[in-house]
Amino acid sequence: MLHIILYAIVPIVVVMLAGYISGKKGIFDGNDSKKFNKVVLDYALPAALFVSIVQASREDLAKDLRLTLVSLVGIMGCFMIVYFVFRYCFKKNTGADAAISALISGSPTIGFLGFAVLEPIFGTKPSVALVVAIVGIVVNAVGIPVGLSLMNASQDKQAAAGGAVKKESAWKPVIHALEQPVAWAPILAVVLVLCGLHWPDWLSPSFDLIAKANASMAVFSAGITLSAIKITINWQVILGSIMKMIMMPAVVLALGLLWHMDPLNLKMLVVAAALPPAFSGIIIADENNTYVATGTSSLTLSVILFVGFCPLWIWLTDLAIAAF
Repeated sequence: MLHIILYAIVPIVVVMLAGYISGKKGIFDGNDSKKFNKVVLDYALPAALFVSIVQASREDLAKDLRLTLVSLVGIMGCFMIVYFVFRYCFKKNTGADAAISALISGSPTIGFLGFAVLEPIFGTKPSVALVVAIVGIVVNAVGIPVGLSLMNASQDKQAAAGGAVKKESAWKPVIHALEQPVAWAPILAVVLVLCGLHWPDWLSPSFDLIAKANASMAVFSAGITLSAIKITINWQVILGSIMKMIMMPAVVLALGLLWHMDPLNLKMLVVAAALPPAFSGIIIADENNTYVATGTSSLTLSVILFVGFCPLWIWLTDLAIAAF
């Protein structure tokens, strides 16, 4: 457990703290954070996702259908639960606020921290890459387009109600979401793999260089954003953290046991589900100036809670697997 904390959790805290201190000292500000976020969302993260997926094979994607189904049903089920809870249980929230809540508290930060957390715990084995790839597809190729569609639909509805624009096609938010590199890059990678097209090894280094900046720049930028916002702990922040750190891994664990998943894959998937909220949600919130303060506060609280919940969920999963 000490190894997990030192190699998987402490680096996140250190880099985020560096960004926070830089923001407090005025070295970087909120505008710089938005520029960093754009680099991550439009270049580094799509490159990381594309390369990690396109190097797989059709056999890898079909190797464990249960892993794919549990990831899709568990994560997207929790995603929609978060959306509806924050949309209809908090009267002041708009549909855009609820969509950002789902993108944050209903999505694990697998693209940013998947390898950084799972490899120190489970080693550099192909099964780790498989879990990261599948969860990454669910979060980024399904979750982000759905979240952006819900957010854009709400914003379009508010604009139409104010007489700013006429009512647009219901498909426009979906198309707009799929135009984002972070959405179409993993989808393109999946299509290439399913078509059986071999990805040349000599092309990967050209993507790896920018992809390696993904996690560090995203965490550093989150620290800068954090420095510019007053952290507020309210019921929405607490509820969002509970739903992310407790509900999602519990749902994934229950589904995995019910569908008799491979024990190692199940343990990795539970840890992936217990990861802090997706930094991409904070980036999208910051770019659209929607739900930034509450979303960032929820992210901060969840990162702190992850220090305890990561080893706890590994222990609980071992107990559950032994019992079943």
